[in-house]
Amino acid sequence: MSVLLRNLLRFGRLLTALGLDAPPARMVDVATALEYVDVGRRSDFYFTLRSLLVGRQADLAVFDEAFHAFWRQPPRDWTDQDLRALGEKRRFAPPEQRAPDARDPSPDRPSEQARETVPQVVPLSYSAREVSRTKDFAAFTEAEIEQAKAMLASFAWDLDKRRTRRWKTGRGTRPNARLIVRRNLRYGGEPREIPTQARASKGRRLVLVCDVSGSMERYSRMMMHFAYSLTRRRDQVETFLFATRLTRVTRETERQRADDVVARVPRLVRDWGGGTRIGEALRALNVNWARRVLGHGPVVLLISDGWDRGDPGLVRREMARLQRACHRLIWLNPLLGSPDYQPLTRGMRAALPFVDDFLPVHNLDSLVALADHLNRLPSRRRARRSGISSTRS
Repeated sequence: MSVLLRNLLRFGRLLTALGLDAPPARMVDVATALEYVDVGRRSDFYFTLRSLLVGRQADLAVFDEAFHAFWRQPPRDWTDQDLRALGEKRRFAPPEQRAPDARDPSPDRPSEQARETVPQVVPLSYSAREVSRTKDFAAFTEAEIEQAKAMLASFAWDLDKRRTRRWKTGRGTRPNARLIVRRNLRYGGEPREIPTQARASKGRRLVLVCDVSGSMERYSRMMMHFAYSLTRRRDQVETFLFATRLTRVTRETERQRADDVVARVPRLVRDWGGGTRIGEALRALNVNWARRVLGHGPVVLLISDGWDRGDPGLVRREMARLQRACHRLIWLNPLLGSPDYQPLTRGMRAALPFVDDFLPVHNLDSLVALADHLNRLPSRRRARRSGISSTRS
């Protein structure tokens, strides 16, 4: 029996304990179906399992939480995280060095506690060794970065939807002329039924523009994990990195594991850790990529500390142009988490009048606040004004 099939059977037992219909025979069918998809691509693996194992709309949320908890990438061979909610025993040492504990639930038969806590396993799996949610990313150790990666994977990024030009039948205020004729033929053409239609909606694109210059070196690694978590949990995410030039890394963040992204991307970005030219990078985005990634009003997240060696006038012009093209322009500054910080640099002062929201991004609490802020964005773009909305964490 392959390792994948054994894990699928264990995952099926977990789903069964949570109330889903996932008998072993169905998991064998799932393993057969996976032969026709790219199992190395997480989205293909996820949707294959979901389409075969979820039969009710009400089970989607439970399946999603169980999937992300069970199939998360372990940081190393042995973990000190609390996985008992998945029916696992604590593994502080290899099995031959651990004494058996009859109180731990069997992996084959999850306990009642497992059934209740699996939907929240990721946020609750740090216990006494929990990484500080208020600690600055610049001071993180290697172990804390590994724990933060798992927490980032549990965040829910759910932006509002935008209305498209297409129409769909349903509740609406506009009569559907074609259906009116078709449905009322039985009445001799007398309009007894008036079906309506409404605009269809589609998920809004998210564009991430991250500064990887020398002044952002302490935060660049965590920002790459942040970009990867956004790409893994959402469709239509475009990722760009810049220092003195702009580089698109969307494909790299979509097709690789988090650790591979962090290791490989710095080699692809030639100016990684160099100087900062915000204006030139934004001009490249507006000129070379606007038609492809800025259409239909995306939400733009610009991550930078504002240190700039270029022309402030160019920053001002390109920020104004970018703001007009997007639904919301949000500037995330890791320095904003300091209570003594003042946006006095030339680049920051030139950009602020065109920023819709000015938010910190220096610790896990600030990312939680960002997720909540994005999930509550209004569907309509408000009138542009000179000024910003600022939130410190």
